[in-house]
Amino acid sequence: MKRNYVPSAKILENYAKVLVNFALGSEEGIAQGEVVECIVPDAAKPLALALQNEILRAGGHVLMRLVPTGFKKDFFSFASKEQLTFFPAKYLKAKADLIDHTIAIIADVDPLELEDIDPSKLLAARDARKPYRDLLFTKEYRGRHTWTIGLWGVEAKAKIVGLSLEEYWKQIIHACFLDATDPIAEWRKVKAQQKTTRTALNNLSIESLHITGEDVDLHVKLGPDRIWKGGADRNIPSFELFTSPNWRGTNGWIRFNQPLYRYSHVITGIELEFKNGLVTQARAKTGQIFLHEMLKAKNANKVGEFSLTDKRLSRITHPMAETLYDENVGGPFGNMHIAIGMAYKDCFRDSPGSVTKAEWAKRGYNDSAEHTDIVSTTDRIVIATLTSGERIPLYQNGMYSM
Repeated sequence: MKRNYVPSAKILENYAKVLVNFALGSEEGIAQGEVVECIVPDAAKPLALALQNEILRAGGHVLMRLVPTGFKKDFFSFASKEQLTFFPAKYLKAKADLIDHTIAIIADVDPLELEDIDPSKLLAARDARKPYRDLLFTKEYRGRHTWTIGLWGVEAKAKIVGLSLEEYWKQIIHACFLDATDPIAEWRKVKAQQKTTRTALNNLSIESLHITGEDVDLHVKLGPDRIWKGGADRNIPSFELFTSPNWRGTNGWIRFNQPLYRYSHVITGIELEFKNGLVTQARAKTGQIFLHEMLKAKNANKVGEFSLTDKRLSRITHPMAETLYDENVGGPFGNMHIAIGMAYKDCFRDSPGSVTKAEWAKRGYNDSAEHTDIVSTTDRIVIATLTSGERIPLYQNGMYSM
């Protein structure tokens, strides 16, 4: 067992190529002269170097932010409320105006670093950052910013899921095609397969979905102005297709069989009940207090995303204790997740760039500082009711029906 395992330089070069030249831009990567901010924990320094070099080869400009690990607990322990919510508006506005792309790498050396911190502190800091996120999302919806997220394997998360660090990295490498001769070509095949299903979905005019199974009986309202998107446009890896529901039409209940790793907490056995779009009951076997704290945030008690992963497409074969992967795992019944909180406005059928805040609210696109995906991999059937009143099977046995 190699406790300090690091992938080869070739694997890291391929990783950087996929992130820079596929996930960013419109499949063609970044353009000459564009500015790319890289947010990389120092534990992933070898990948930071590969990203820098790939951006330079592509003719871009690098803003490298190497984030020190092990600082967060002291920050949240000592920071006052004013310091927690400090928002350097001029600086962040200038940065949002400057950057064309963002690459963020996850590398949680200590996944439970903040488990003893008052939850209200963590969530207050999250809320304070929302205006910056809104600036970047607005820029994205106008076609002027793209982003991607990747994962760096760490010993602690490998241990959580019962793998060695090398085995954990093998999951990352396989899921992202990093050992392929041409990883980008492989990702384009995935995207083409997703496009076929997505086009079929978007040619339908879906009014609502009814999801049933031993762990779920849930109605989710969509409406004709919704489309489905593919996560491979951004997250690496991503095998899901998702949409943004009209939050007002969520009714019923769902149990989630997968743990949620969020804000240095682990929440298991989550069960949510909805009535007229609002979470009316929230239970968990562990972490229930923190789950309730999350739901207290403005509009966090509403659904922002609904997603299904086709088991035939997913290359993720093992839990990873990381939502980026766990929300895309395959298995015998595929994968379903919903997100509480913010909705993705690029699931609007027309151009989202000119829609006003009031119009978004009227259409039921939820707005929140929260966006947390919660995953279920149990068997379920999804029936779509079209605006014509026709009911058709959409997903069963872990696969899309079209």
